[in-house]
Amino acid sequence: NLLSFFPGFGPFRQYLVNSSWEAVKELSKRGLGENIDLQIMQLPVVYQKAKEQVCKIWTTLQPLLTVHVGLASSTTALIILEQCGKNKGYQERDACGFHPEGACCMLDGPEKIESAINMKTLWKNVSVEGIDIILSRDAGRYICDYTYYTSLYYGNGRAAFIHVPPLSESVTAEFLGKALQTIILAMLEQCGEQRE
Repeated sequence: NLLSFFPGFGPFRQYLVNSSWEAVKELSKRGLGENIDLQIMQLPVVYQKAKEQVCKIWTTLQPLLTVHVGLASSTTALIILEQCGKNKGYQERDACGFHPEGACCMLDGPEKIESAINMKTLWKNVSVEGIDIILSRDAGRYICDYTYYTSLYYGNGRAAFIHVPPLSESVTAEFLGKALQTIILAMLEQCGEQRE
Protein backbone atom coordinates (compact mmCIF):
# COMPACT_ATOMS: atom_id res chain seq x y z
CA ASN A 1 0.00 0.00 0.00
CA LEU A 2 1.69 3.15 -1.21
CA LEU A 3 1.73 6.31 0.79
CA SER A 4 2.13 9.70 -0.74
CA PHE A 5 2.28 12.95 1.04
CA PHE A 6 1.65 16.41 -0.26
CA PRO A 7 2.37 19.37 1.92
CA GLY A 8 0.96 22.63 0.63
CA PHE A 9 1.98 25.88 2.27
CA GLY A 10 0.05 28.40 4.31
CA PRO A 11 -0.52 32.04 3.42
CA PHE A 12 2.55 34.21 2.95
CA ARG A 13 3.38 37.75 1.93
CA GLN A 14 0.57 39.27 -0.14
CA TYR A 15 -1.13 35.93 -0.79
CA LEU A 16 -3.94 35.38 1.68
CA VAL A 17 -5.10 32.32 -0.23
CA ASN A 18 -2.18 30.08 -1.04
CA SER A 19 -2.96 28.37 -4.35
CA SER A 20 -0.69 25.44 -3.48
CA TRP A 21 -2.87 24.46 -0.52
CA GLU A 22 -6.12 24.97 -2.49
CA ALA A 23 -4.71 22.75 -5.25
CA VAL A 24 -3.65 20.05 -2.78
CA LYS A 25 -7.09 20.04 -1.12
CA GLU A 26 -8.64 19.61 -4.57
CA LEU A 27 -6.22 16.77 -5.33
CA SER A 28 -7.19 15.12 -2.07
CA LYS A 29 -10.84 15.11 -3.17
CA ARG A 30 -9.88 13.43 -6.45
CA GLY A 31 -7.45 10.94 -4.94
CA LEU A 32 -4.82 8.93 -6.79
CA GLY A 33 -6.54 5.59 -7.19
CA GLU A 34 -7.43 3.07 -4.52
CA ASN A 35 -3.99 1.64 -3.81
CA ILE A 36 -2.56 5.04 -2.91
CA ASP A 37 -3.05 6.28 0.60
CA LEU A 38 -2.88 10.01 0.04
CA GLN A 39 -2.22 12.16 3.08
CA ILE A 40 -2.03 15.93 2.96
CA MET A 41 -0.60 18.45 5.37
CA GLN A 42 -0.14 22.20 5.38
CA LEU A 43 3.33 23.41 6.29
CA PRO A 44 3.99 26.76 7.97
CA VAL A 45 6.07 29.37 6.15
CA VAL A 46 8.67 29.13 8.93
CA TYR A 47 12.00 27.40 8.30
CA GLN A 48 12.43 25.57 11.59
CA LYS A 49 8.82 24.41 11.91
CA ALA A 50 8.68 23.26 8.29
CA LYS A 51 11.91 21.32 8.82
CA GLU A 52 10.60 19.62 11.98
CA GLN A 53 7.40 18.56 10.24
CA VAL A 54 9.25 17.21 7.20
CA CYS A 55 11.56 15.21 9.47
CA LYS A 56 8.51 13.81 11.25
CA ILE A 57 6.86 12.78 7.96
CA TRP A 58 9.89 10.71 6.99
CA THR A 59 10.55 9.18 10.39
CA THR A 60 6.98 8.27 11.33
CA LEU A 61 5.14 7.70 8.05
CA GLN A 62 8.04 6.56 5.83
CA PRO A 63 6.19 7.38 2.60
CA LEU A 64 7.10 5.98 -0.79
CA LEU A 65 7.18 9.53 -2.12
CA THR A 66 6.65 12.98 -0.66
CA VAL A 67 5.47 15.63 -3.09
CA HIS A 68 5.71 19.23 -1.98
CA VAL A 69 3.57 21.82 -3.69
CA GLY A 70 4.41 25.50 -3.40
CA LEU A 71 3.21 28.82 -4.75
CA ALA A 72 5.36 30.42 -7.43
CA SER A 73 4.72 34.12 -7.10
CA SER A 74 5.45 34.95 -10.73
CA THR A 75 2.33 36.15 -12.47
CA THR A 76 2.65 33.78 -15.44
CA ALA A 77 0.47 30.70 -15.49
CA LEU A 78 3.15 28.02 -15.32
CA ILE A 79 3.58 24.75 -13.48
CA ILE A 80 7.24 24.29 -12.57
CA LEU A 81 8.84 20.91 -11.89
CA GLU A 82 11.83 21.33 -9.57
CA GLN A 83 14.64 18.80 -10.06
CA CYS A 84 16.81 19.52 -7.02
CA GLY A 85 17.05 21.24 -3.66
CA LYS A 86 19.93 23.51 -2.64
CA ASN A 87 21.59 23.56 0.77
CA LYS A 88 22.92 27.12 1.03
CA GLY A 89 21.91 30.71 0.46
CA TYR A 90 18.88 31.10 2.72
CA GLN A 91 19.18 34.80 3.58
CA GLU A 92 15.53 35.71 3.31
CA ARG A 93 13.58 35.86 6.54
CA ASP A 94 10.49 33.71 7.09
CA ALA A 95 7.04 34.63 8.44
CA CYS A 96 8.55 34.85 11.96
CA GLY A 97 11.48 37.01 10.86
CA PHE A 98 14.15 34.29 11.06
CA HIS A 99 16.51 32.71 8.60
CA PRO A 100 18.45 29.47 9.20
CA GLU A 101 21.80 29.29 10.95
CA GLY A 102 24.62 29.67 8.46
CA ALA A 103 21.91 30.40 5.85
CA CYS A 104 21.84 26.67 5.10
CA CYS A 105 19.58 23.62 5.61
CA MET A 106 21.98 20.98 6.87
CA LEU A 107 25.38 22.05 8.13
CA ASP A 108 26.91 18.74 7.01
CA GLY A 109 24.73 18.20 3.93
CA PRO A 110 25.79 18.10 0.28
CA GLU A 111 25.59 21.29 -1.82
CA LYS A 112 22.49 20.03 -3.65
CA ILE A 113 20.37 16.88 -3.72
CA GLU A 114 18.67 15.63 -6.89
CA SER A 115 15.21 14.11 -6.82
CA ALA A 116 14.95 10.40 -7.63
CA ILE A 117 12.16 11.47 -9.99
CA ASN A 118 13.54 12.38 -13.40
CA MET A 119 11.69 15.63 -14.04
CA LYS A 120 12.95 15.84 -17.62
CA THR A 121 11.36 12.50 -18.49
CA LEU A 122 8.21 13.58 -16.70
CA TRP A 123 8.16 16.92 -18.53
CA LYS A 124 8.52 15.15 -21.91
CA ASN A 125 5.72 12.69 -21.20
CA VAL A 126 3.13 14.74 -19.36
CA SER A 127 1.00 17.52 -20.73
CA VAL A 128 -1.79 19.43 -19.08
CA GLU A 129 -4.18 21.18 -21.40
CA GLY A 130 -4.41 24.91 -20.80
CA ILE A 131 -1.11 25.46 -19.02
CA ASP A 132 2.61 25.22 -19.75
CA ILE A 133 4.87 23.01 -17.69
CA ILE A 134 8.54 23.91 -17.38
CA LEU A 135 11.64 22.44 -15.75
CA SER A 136 13.73 24.17 -13.13
CA ARG A 137 16.93 23.48 -11.22
CA ASP A 138 16.49 26.34 -8.76
CA ALA A 139 13.53 26.36 -6.38
CA GLY A 140 14.30 29.90 -5.18
CA ARG A 141 16.16 29.71 -1.84
CA TYR A 142 13.14 30.34 0.35
CA ILE A 143 10.88 28.05 2.37
CA CYS A 144 10.01 25.97 -0.72
CA ASP A 145 13.61 25.19 -1.60
CA TYR A 146 14.51 24.73 2.07
CA THR A 147 11.69 22.25 2.63
CA TYR A 148 12.50 20.41 -0.59
CA TYR A 149 16.17 19.99 0.32
CA THR A 150 15.24 18.80 3.82
CA SER A 151 12.79 16.27 2.37
CA LEU A 152 15.31 15.00 -0.21
CA TYR A 153 17.87 14.70 2.60
CA TYR A 154 15.66 12.65 4.94
CA GLY A 155 13.93 10.74 2.13
CA ASN A 156 17.05 9.73 0.20
CA GLY A 157 15.85 11.60 -2.86
CA ARG A 158 12.30 10.23 -2.79
CA ALA A 159 10.76 13.68 -2.83
CA ALA A 160 9.49 15.99 -5.54
CA PHE A 161 8.55 19.63 -5.70
CA ILE A 162 5.94 21.26 -7.92
CA HIS A 163 5.49 25.02 -8.07
CA VAL A 164 1.99 26.14 -9.03
CA PRO A 165 0.86 29.63 -10.11
CA PRO A 166 -1.45 31.91 -8.13
CA LEU A 167 -5.18 31.31 -8.65
CA SER A 168 -6.85 33.31 -11.40
CA GLU A 169 -9.92 33.15 -13.63
CA SER A 170 -8.33 30.57 -15.90
CA VAL A 171 -6.28 28.82 -13.21
CA THR A 172 -8.79 27.60 -10.63
CA ALA A 173 -8.13 25.32 -7.65
CA GLU A 174 -10.07 22.62 -9.48
CA PHE A 175 -7.88 23.01 -12.57
CA LEU A 176 -4.69 22.81 -10.49
CA GLY A 177 -5.96 19.81 -8.54
CA LYS A 178 -6.55 17.96 -11.79
CA ALA A 179 -3.12 18.99 -13.13
CA LEU A 180 -1.43 17.75 -9.93
CA GLN A 181 -3.29 14.46 -10.23
CA THR A 182 -1.95 13.94 -13.78
CA ILE A 183 1.62 14.89 -12.85
CA ILE A 184 1.77 12.89 -9.61
CA LEU A 185 0.34 9.72 -11.18
CA ALA A 186 3.21 9.95 -13.70
CA MET A 187 5.68 10.38 -10.80
CA LEU A 188 4.29 7.30 -9.07
CA GLU A 189 4.63 5.37 -12.30
CA GLN A 190 8.32 6.31 -12.33
CA CYS A 191 8.68 5.14 -8.72
CA GLY A 192 7.15 1.81 -9.71
CA GLU A 193 9.54 1.41 -12.63
CA GLN A 194 12.54 2.18 -10.42
CA ARG A 195 11.56 -0.53 -7.95
CA GLU A 196 11.18 -3.28 -10.54
